[in-house]
Amino acid sequence: MSYVRCQRCGRPACPECQRPAAVGVQCVDCVAESSKAARNVRTAFGATVRGGRPVVTLTIIGLCVVSWVLQLATGGAWTQQWAFSPATGQEEPWRFLTAAFLHSTTPLHILFNMYALWLVGPFLEQAFGRGRFVALYLLSALGGSVGVLLLADPTGLSWQQGVVGASGAVFGLFGAIIPVLRRLGRNAGQIVALIAINMALPFFVGGIAWEAHVGGLIVGLAIGAGYAWAPRERQQLVGWALPAVVGVVLVALSVWKYSTVPTWGLGLF
Repeated sequence: MSYVRCQRCGRPACPECQRPAAVGVQCVDCVAESSKAARNVRTAFGATVRGGRPVVTLTIIGLCVVSWVLQLATGGAWTQQWAFSPATGQEEPWRFLTAAFLHSTTPLHILFNMYALWLVGPFLEQAFGRGRFVALYLLSALGGSVGVLLLADPTGLSWQQGVVGASGAVFGLFGAIIPVLRRLGRNAGQIVALIAINMALPFFVGGIAWEAHVGGLIVGLAIGAGYAWAPRERQQLVGWALPAVVGVVLVALSVWKYSTVPTWGLGLF
């Protein structure tokens, strides 16, 4: 039986215990220790580095696609049940979030949003970690609906008009990636230009809820900046405290808006 010394610890290893390494071989103990250390590698923003597929991003895309199919299959009943309008938000507050998983029945709407999500979602999911990415996405979606609510006129059609789409959440991701890129010393000019182009679209194309874009963008910028610039020793604290604070602010803004509306303006959509 021949023994070869481990390149890491220098101890002899039998053929059964030898593991090929970049240079020479290592023993099973050193390989196991190295694997544990690798699992603890973190990003610049405190998230555990994960290999494999972006699970959260793919799950969100899957939910949106399934929901869109249900919209088509039910002839609009699914849309009517989950869409958001300021008039329905107070009595059925879950619509603030469920509307972000609905889209118009034209394929272009969902294709654009899912493509945009796929462009930036995996990067932010890896940078922030799954938990913080979920919080960022959902709060950006909520911020989009709150933006629609705050800018709606209780005496006009906008109060009754239903809105759907993941655009608010996607704009939140666009907003969050700006401070991330700046924190990493990279140029965010392309993202800023993309945001500017999409903000200008409502002036040329009708039927776009630009209020949701603004609301989602503001929330994304705030959360992204907090995640990106939190001191390393406080990254975990900021990771749960910041979303909680943003959530409270969004709820408070919604309550305030509804408190200013006469009871006759709270009809159902």
